[in-house]
Amino acid sequence: MFFPILIDGTVLTSQHEVTDQTKAAVKKLVAKDIPFVLVSARMPEAIYPITDDMGIKMPIICYSGAYVLDREGKELAGTYMEAEPVRQLLTEIGEKFPAVTVNFYSGHHWYLRDKQDARVKREEDITSAESEQADFGQLLAEGTLPHKILLMAEPADCAAAETYFQQHYPQFQVARSSDILLEIMDGKVSKAAGIEVMLKAYGFDKSEALSFGDNYNDLAMLKYTGMGLLHVM
Repeated sequence: MFFPILIDGTVLTSQHEVTDQTKAAVKKLVAKDIPFVLVSARMPEAIYPITDDMGIKMPIICYSGAYVLDREGKELAGTYMEAEPVRQLLTEIGEKFPAVTVNFYSGHHWYLRDKQDARVKREEDITSAESEQADFGQLLAEGTLPHKILLMAEPADCAAAETYFQQHYPQFQVARSSDILLEIMDGKVSKAAGIEVMLKAYGFDKSEALSFGDNYNDLAMLKYTGMGLLHVM
């Protein structure tokens, strides 16, 4: 058996903590040599504090499937956004939604324009990840491509940006993960695709996988594994 499971709302409580009961259950699985995998839109550095708290080294699926790492942190698969559409996207965000906070995630790095932004500090507090101030244009010019662009915004701006960028950037996957967060990734990215990579790497068939999610955007993952549990609060 192979267990992919979501983080926020599933593994973590509303206080962003892992309960002792969950830790004990995961350790029992690992002791039986049953792989337990965390799947998240988060970057690796926002997932590792959770695995460290559990006291378990495990494979992880980051950026909703765009970046897949084995137990030792070795990359198994990575899907980046293309440079030219990203340049255009960033320009349009600045022109049409100047009040949003733009985050540029690439591998183990979280880049942004202003580390003092209150929204950024809140995300750092929640995830324990550390942001880096950078110029996005320079990153792209140097060949650094994003796995994910994240917009932090007020609910009205977030909803409007989702509608606009879904209509104008069909090559990207554009979806809100909350009323104040908008995730933008390559259109080929999915949690199901990330799980498929992981299953092949560890020699499992999808019929042996059991997945857990907490929202309707997890339905494709649950359908892929064939066995799963959707728990929506």
